Amino acid sequence: MKLPTFFRADIWQALFAPAPADLLFAARSLIAGGLALYLAFRLDFEQPQWALTTVFIVSQSSSGMVLAKGAYRLLGTLVGAAVSILLIATLGQAPLLFLLAMALWLAFCTTGASLLRNHAAYGFVLAGYTTAIIALPATAAPLQVFDQAVARCSEIGLGIICAAVASQLLWPRRVEQALAVQGRAAWLAGRQAAASELLGEDQRKGLLEALGRIVTVDAQRDHAWFEGPQGRRRSQALRVLSRDLLGLLRSARGVARQRQMLDAATAQQLQPLLGETIQALQAEHDAALPPLLQRLQQALQDPSLSAEGHLCLVQLAQVLERVEQSALSVSAVEQGRVPPGAPGALSWHRDIQQGVLGGLRSALAFLAVAGFWLLSAWPSGLGAVSICGVVLSLFAGRENPAASCLNFFKGIALSIPVAAFVGLGLLPGWDGFPLLCLGLAVPLFCASLCMSRPKLAPVASAFCIFFVNNVGPSNLMSYDLGAFLNKAMAPLIGVGIAVVVLRLVSLNPGEQHYRRMFKASLFDLAQLTSRPPEQAESWFGGRMADRLIRVSRYWQMQPENRRSHWDNGLLGLDLGDELLQLRSCLDPARGTLATECEHYLAHLATLLRHGGPSANRSEQLDAVSAALLKALDGDRDLPLQAREMARAAILQLQFTWRRWCRQQQAAALPTPVPAAG
Repeated sequence: MKLPTFFRADIWQALFAPAPADLLFAARSLIAGGLALYLAFRLDFEQPQWALTTVFIVSQSSSGMVLAKGAYRLLGTLVGAAVSILLIATLGQAPLLFLLAMALWLAFCTTGASLLRNHAAYGFVLAGYTTAIIALPATAAPLQVFDQAVARCSEIGLGIICAAVASQLLWPRRVEQALAVQGRAAWLAGRQAAASELLGEDQRKGLLEALGRIVTVDAQRDHAWFEGPQGRRRSQALRVLSRDLLGLLRSARGVARQRQMLDAATAQQLQPLLGETIQALQAEHDAALPPLLQRLQQALQDPSLSAEGHLCLVQLAQVLERVEQSALSVSAVEQGRVPPGAPGALSWHRDIQQGVLGGLRSALAFLAVAGFWLLSAWPSGLGAVSICGVVLSLFAGRENPAASCLNFFKGIALSIPVAAFVGLGLLPGWDGFPLLCLGLAVPLFCASLCMSRPKLAPVASAFCIFFVNNVGPSNLMSYDLGAFLNKAMAPLIGVGIAVVVLRLVSLNPGEQHYRRMFKASLFDLAQLTSRPPEQAESWFGGRMADRLIRVSRYWQMQPENRRSHWDNGLLGLDLGDELLQLRSCLDPARGTLATECEHYLAHLATLLRHGGPSANRSEQLDAVSAALLKALDGDRDLPLQAREMARAAILQLQFTWRRWCRQQQAAALPTPVPAAG
C-alpha cells in the first residue's frame, strides 16, 4: 500500500533536515507575508488574507522567478478584473447565461494557457483565476462588482510588491547565477548524447536527456530577463548555446547515418578515429580536440579512402568544430557576455485541437459544479463554484490535470484541521497582531519548507492558500464553527467534482493526437525549405525536441505495433537536419546550381505538403537528387568542403526519405493474428 504524501519520508526530511536554502526561502516568505498582512490591516482592506495568500503563491526560490511570476500575475489579475466587471454588467441579472459565459471564458483561458509557455501561459491562468474570485461572489451584489474588483486587485498587488521586495533584499538568489551551472550541465549532456549517437547506442536515453536539458535551460532563461542587464546577457548567450547544442546533435546524427552507408572495409578503416572522437566527446576537457582535428585533416588526404568514407570524416570533423563552438558559447554564458549572432528563442509544438478540447473539458467541469450548486441550493455552494474555477484555471491546461487537482485536494484537506485548531482554538484567546502572526507563522513555515521540494510543492502550496483562506485573518474576526465548516467544505466539494469530471473526460493522447503531430512535423519540414536559415535551426529544433519529449512520455504504454510514432519523430528530425545542412552549404550557390537547388527544395516541399512519405513514394526524390548532384559536380565556385557536405546531405536526404517511406509501409501492415492453439 502506497503511503499518503504526508507520511512519506520526504516531508520528514523537509521539516527536520532542511537545506539552508530552504530555511532562507521559508523565512523570506514569512517576512514578506507578515509585511503584506500588516499593510493590508493598516490600509483597512476588505479581505487582507488575499495579500498574504498572494505572497505564498508568487514566492519562488529565485528573485527573477518571483518578479516574472508577479508581473504576469498582476497583468492577468487586471485582465480578469476587467472581464469580471463586463460579465456582471451584461449578465448579472441572468444567472444561467452568466454561468455559461463564465464557463466559456474559463475554456478560453485554459486553451490559451495550454498553447503558450512559461509566463505568458501563467497570465492566461490568472485571467481565468481572477474572474472566478471576483465575478462569482459579485453575483450576490452586482452593484458592488467594481469595488470588489478594485479591492481584489489592490490586495493582490500589495502581496506581489511585498514578495518582490523581499526577494530582492532578503538573501536574494538569482536565476542568472544558476544559468551558468545549468548551461554547462546541458553542454555536457549534449556531448554525451553525441557520443552515444556515434557509438550507435539506444537513441532514446541520451537524446531525450540532452533535449530535456535544453528545454529546461530555455525555460529558466525567461526568468533571467527580469534580473537586470547581466541576466539578459546570459539569457541571450543561452539562446546561442541551445542553438549550438542542437547543431552538435544534428552533426552527430549525420555521422551515424553516414556510417550506415559505409562498406565493412571503410568502416574498419575509420574505426580508430571514431573511437578517439567518442573519447573526446565523453571527456570534460577539450585538450584532445586540436590534435584530433589535425589527424582528421591528414586522414582526409588519404587517396585510398572511398568517397563515402571521405564524407563521413568531413562530417566527423564538423562534429568536433561544433564542440569547439559550443564550448565558446558555454564560456559566454559563464562570463555573462552576448556572442555574435544570437538567434530567437526556441519554438514549441502547439496542438490547437488538443488545447480547445482541454478548454471545453474545463468548461464542462465548471458547469458540473455550478449545476450542483443550483440544484442543491447550498448557501456556501458559490464558494465551491469559485474554487472550482480557480483550480480549473490553474490545472486544466496541464497534461494530467486530474492528478494536479488531486494534489490540490490533498492540500485543502490537510489545511482544514490545522486551520480549525488555529482559527477556532488559539486565536479567540489571543489578542494583537504579533500573536496572530505567531499562530499563522508556524504552519506556514512548515509548509514553506515543503514547497522547496518538487514532490511536496503542489500539496504544500494548496495548504498555504487554504489555511490562510480558512482562518480568514481580518480586522473583524468571526469565530463561528458552522460558518467555518461551510467555508471549509466548499473547496473540497468543488475540487472533488472537478477531479471526477477530469478523470471521466480523459484527453490522453490517442491515434488522432499522433496523426496531428505527424502532420505538424510535415508542415514544419515543408516550411524549412523556404524559412530564413538564420532562424530555422532554433525554430525547427525546438519544435521537434518538444514533440519527441511528448511522444517519449507515452512510448512505453504503446503496444509494439504502434511505437512507430517515435520513429516518425526521429526520421522527421533527421530529414530536417539534413535539409538544414543542405541549405547551409548551398546558400551561396549561383547560376545552374542555385536553380537546381530551388527546384529540389520546391519538389521536396510539394511532397511534404501533399501526404509526406508513403509506401509508393520511396523513389520520388531520385530524379531531383540526381539533377542536383549533376549540377553540384559541374560547379566550381563553391569551396570543396561545402560541395562535399552538400553531396552528403543530398545522399542522406534520399536515404532518409526512402527509409521513412519503408517505415510508413511497415506501420500500415496489419498485425498478424496468432493462430488458435
